[in-house]
Amino acid sequence: MKNKGDIRCIYNDFSDRIIGNNALKRIDGKCIPFEPAESSEEYDFDAIVDRSGTNSLKYDFAQERGYPEDILPLWVADMDFMTAKPVVDALRRTAEHGIFGYSNPKDDYYNAAASWFARNFGWLPEKKWLVKTPGVVFALSMAVRAYTAPSDGVIIQTPVYYPFYSVIENNGRKVIKNELQYNGRHYEIDFEDFENKIKENNVKMFILCSPHNPTGRVWTKDELHRLGEICLRYGVIVISDEIHCDFTYSRHKHTIFSKACPEMEDQSVICTSPSKTFNIAGLQISNIWVSNPGLRQKMQHEIDSCGYTELNIFGITAAKTAYEKGEKWHIESWEYIRKNLDFVRSFIKRKIPQIKLVEPEGTYFAWLDCTGLGLNKEELNDLIINKAGLWLDAGHIFGESAEMFQRIVLACPRKTLEQALWKLEKAIKSYI
Repeated sequence: MKNKGDIRCIYNDFSDRIIGNNALKRIDGKCIPFEPAESSEEYDFDAIVDRSGTNSLKYDFAQERGYPEDILPLWVADMDFMTAKPVVDALRRTAEHGIFGYSNPKDDYYNAAASWFARNFGWLPEKKWLVKTPGVVFALSMAVRAYTAPSDGVIIQTPVYYPFYSVIENNGRKVIKNELQYNGRHYEIDFEDFENKIKENNVKMFILCSPHNPTGRVWTKDELHRLGEICLRYGVIVISDEIHCDFTYSRHKHTIFSKACPEMEDQSVICTSPSKTFNIAGLQISNIWVSNPGLRQKMQHEIDSCGYTELNIFGITAAKTAYEKGEKWHIESWEYIRKNLDFVRSFIKRKIPQIKLVEPEGTYFAWLDCTGLGLNKEELNDLIINKAGLWLDAGHIFGESAEMFQRIVLACPRKTLEQALWKLEKAIKSYI
């Protein structure tokens, strides 16, 4: 790998992050110093922030989406935590400057983003690979348009994040499903079916969800390499959505797809964003890494054809600051979420054993198997929405096989989570 210039970073060999001045680590033969610019702020993740009346999609649009107005929302991947103070301060300075003209990031933006991936994942993308978009879903749609033709097959691993379906179907392509196999404990890949579906359906592209949403799987390096080998064999381009890469539990470590399968580096597109990690999704920014010049040119052409040529100045400011100064906030928020998961696990076991937690390896969701309630899809949704007063993500929107599942977001104050589970327990006792 070439020297990337003045990038200050550390890679901690897939162990916990190292926070400390003048730390050194060798990356592909290069010894690169990392001097973290950390905030000294203390964060209170128990604080309840009133989000009503802020045009929040999560809180202010229940009625428009057919839900009771007083419903408790834990559905969309949107934290209820205020983001890191350095990010807020940087946005305040930008706002006070008072001029919001056309903008684009410079080298310091790339340095901030690339160093994050180098020190946390041992992956140092080149500056020329970077394609900037307002979001990962937007990038997925552009990739479908750039790399496939109408009627081509695009394979996904279901149940999966529901916009995957729409970006394929709305662009006139065919959804090909490689159903993940649920063994009552976790989900596994059916590699034989994956290869057969590619051969039989003119598949040109694979949209990978890594870590997987909603099942919480963190794919191993071996699993990713095996998927890559199949795609290489049949010339399938891999678009890897890695937006949840910063959220993994215990021994599970995220591996960048092209690092797991280096042979696929020039046949893959790595989609990343600080939006989930730092709760800045509304600022509309993502970083798409495309090493192959031809694929990069095709992707940029589709973006240009949409008339999208400049990024939001607030998104640029927030992303750069988060990657440079937000690590303390991220580590503390993730520890809080891990304790929320512990609470959910314990509560379900003690109070509502009819529901089974599919133990997540990553993401900040809990994927709940509600089969034990003995209800059909309509009865389950009635229980969740009308009896418990909860707005969760119903499993069927991720795929037909998941209609007896519900996805709940863990990135909220403990009191909110406690309230939700108490409401669910009460509803189950009165309903069943």
